[in-house]
Amino acid sequence: MPKQKVIFIQKLINNIKENTRRLEELLSGNWEEENGAIGIEQFAAPPDEETTNEQSGEKVIEGVFNGQHMIGPDGKQYNMPPNYASKSKLVEGDILKLVIGQNGKFIYKQIGPIERERIIGLLALGKNGDYFVEQGSRRWRILTASVTYFKGQAGDEAIILVPKYGESNWAAVENIITRNM
Repeated sequence: MPKQKVIFIQKLINNIKENTRRLEELLSGNWEEENGAIGIEQFAAPPDEETTNEQSGEKVIEGVFNGQHMIGPDGKQYNMPPNYASKSKLVEGDILKLVIGQNGKFIYKQIGPIERERIIGLLALGKNGDYFVEQGSRRWRILTASVTYFKGQAGDEAIILVPKYGESNWAAVENIITRNM
């Protein structure tokens, strides 16, 4: 089984566990009002299988953003331009729609944003040249396109967006504040 499919399945299992925990809280009477918000990916119906518009010949596919790519309902990975994901501040778990035109052009649209949380951390550069943001013991990968756009450097302060509920490996960069030299 492809690694991406295994990761996607693990995320779905984690969402099921989290929803079960919340349901148990609700049923036991220990539910708190602030726990009531649930990210859209946790209760949305599974994306429809791909459809084809007979008149235009376009293919429409819905899927989930995994931090770098869109994962379709069949587990297939669809490449997404990093500058689009960065500019749109897509967060892991967002629901996307991909329209593939007759000419092969890919057009993405965010149709179900997950609930977000804003975090301030430090921008760091990994040994392999990938950027990430650290806050305490947590670490999130970020797209290099975001760092390039904000002209960030290791040690700068980064404001990132992550899913409000659940764990994520990726974050969207909202802004980078250059450190004073």
